[in-house]
Parts: sequence; structure tokens; C-alpha cells
Amino acid sequence: MPTMADVARSAGVSVATVSHVLNGTRPVLPHTRQAVLDAVEELGYTPNGLARSLVTSRTRSIGLAVSAISNPYFTEILQGVESSALENGYSLLIADPHDDPAHERKVVQLLHERRVDGVIVAPSAHPRELVAYLTRHAVPVVFLDRLVHTGADDGEREAPGFDQVCAENAEPTAGLVTHLASLGHRRIGLVAGLPGLSTTSERINGYRHGLATAGLPHDERLVVHGDSSADGAERATASLLSLAVPPTALVTANNAMTIGALRALRERGLAVPGDMALCCFDDFDWADLFSPRLTAVAQPGRELGARAVRVLLDRLAAPDRPARTVRLPCTFVHRTSCGCPARPEKGTDT
Repeated sequence: MPTMADVARSAGVSVATVSHVLNGTRPVLPHTRQAVLDAVEELGYTPNGLARSLVTSRTRSIGLAVSAISNPYFTEILQGVESSALENGYSLLIADPHDDPAHERKVVQLLHERRVDGVIVAPSAHPRELVAYLTRHAVPVVFLDRLVHTGADDGEREAPGFDQVCAENAEPTAGLVTHLASLGHRRIGLVAGLPGLSTTSERINGYRHGLATAGLPHDERLVVHGDSSADGAERATASLLSLAVPPTALVTANNAMTIGALRALRERGLAVPGDMALCCFDDFDWADLFSPRLTAVAQPGRELGARAVRVLLDRLAAPDRPARTVRLPCTFVHRTSCGCPARPEKGTDT
């Protein structure tokens, strides 16, 4: 097995120069760097990851903590994180916090103890213990999908000192509401997510903005929480259907809750869109296999994951740079569950 000394002899440089090229610990002239890389390829040299980590204090690994990994949306995010990490020479350690604040802090601590260079976390609704741990230990972190706010749980101010990557939430939700209103619906219900999550509050705000834009009154009874799960959404949708004057259209705020809402409608023998128009936040691979095909807002899951890695690597390269929040646009996917006739699919950014 070739050694670093063999690479140095082949390239005509010192072992120290080879180390600087492979570990990025000091600038090296371009032609020298290329000579080292050519020697590495020719000899088939594989760097010793443990030795490298001892030299650089880096393990070239990233921790990822996201709940509901089986959710198609988070699966796409995972694919984006993994692909970008590998492209940049990083390995990935994955943990599921189960949306539990105490467990969330424990799994991030375990990732940190494994000496990952930084972590990417989709935080729970109440991440105070997590934020305290990350702050106390100065762990490089990017919050993904869900923003973390300071002060009371009013969702007004984003956490200082933390990089965050998420999709737009309010405007796309408002677009679903105004689309349903344009079709003549005047009572539009919202099956919202788990209270405390920034995605939940932002989509509720978007729903309200959509009503205002359409000139419709806001009725609190038409907003129910499905707690971001299929079972919760089934119960929440049943409560909407039990109102003296139920809605004629629904917006569901994530893909799991769309499944729950459809179950509740089927249980009562209600057809979509004939008896109830439906639009959903989150598109997924089989959304166009339903009958009718689901009109949805598609989030850029893979790009969110890849962008989170790039933001984390920027943080590792420049620890003192100002924190930033990156938002990516969503796409409106127009199908037939809203009550519109079938048409060729054309997504538009929102």
C-alpha cells in the first residue's frame, strides 16, 4: 500500500507539502499541488482519515438530525445532504430526534461527541435545550427546514448567530388559498401542522394573507391542527366536517396530513373535488397517481439539503462570518384535486 512518503518521492516534493495539499492546511503553488494530486492518482494512495483528523482537528464528517426520515420530503432532503457532503469529501452521520426536545438535544450531543465538524438539524417545536447546548459548546450548525426563533414562542425573530436554510412557506400557502377562492370557494379550511414549528406558523400566516387578498373573512373555526401527522390530520379534518357549516375546500399543510385528510373524507363518503376541493403543501412522487391528481406546492427538498451543506461548509471555512437565513422558492403544481380540469403540468416558482 503506497504511503505519503511514496507520493512525495513521485511528485518530487516533501512529505510536508503532500500533507498541506491533502489537508488544505497551507496554500501550495498550483503546479506543485497538481503534481501531488497526479502522484496520488497514479499510485492509488488513500489518505489515512484518522491521521488527517489528528493533524487538522477535522474529521471530514457532518452530523444530520432530522425527524421522520421515512417522510418522502425528508428523504429528498437527506439525498441532497448526502450528495453534497460526498461531493465535498465529507461523510455523513444520521440521527432521528423524533421531534422530541430532550431526545433532540441528546442525539445532537452524541453526534458532537463523535467529533463531527458540524451539524445540520431540523429542530423540534421547542428547541431551547438544543440551542443552549449548541451555544455552550460553539458547535457549527445549520438549522434546516424549520427556523429557530428567540424570546417567547411568537415566531417573530429568528435566532441570532445561527445559519438557517428553509423553503418559502407563507407566499405559496397564500397562493393555494387564492387559487381556491378564484374557483368560487368562500369557506376554505386549513389543516395546519404541529404548533410551535416555524413552518406551521408561517403557513397559517400565508393562509390568512390569502384570505385577505381574496376578500374573504377569517374564521378561526376553519383552522385546525393536524400535528403534522396523518392520524392527527384525520381527526382534525373530521372536526371541520362536523361544523354546522363545513368548508367546501381544504388546504393541508404537509404530505402526511394530506393522507389523513383524504382518509377522513373517504370515511364520510365525500369525493374530491366534487364534494371537497383539496390543495396540499408538499408534493410527492405518487401525488399524480391519486384520483383526482393532487394540486400541490412542491418544496425543493434536494436543493434544501445541498444548500444546507454548502452553508455549513462556508461556516467552517469562516467561523466569524455573519449568520444568514437562506430561503428557497417553491413550485405550484397544478393538477385536478382543486376542481380544475386536467391540463399539462407546468410548475411555476412562487
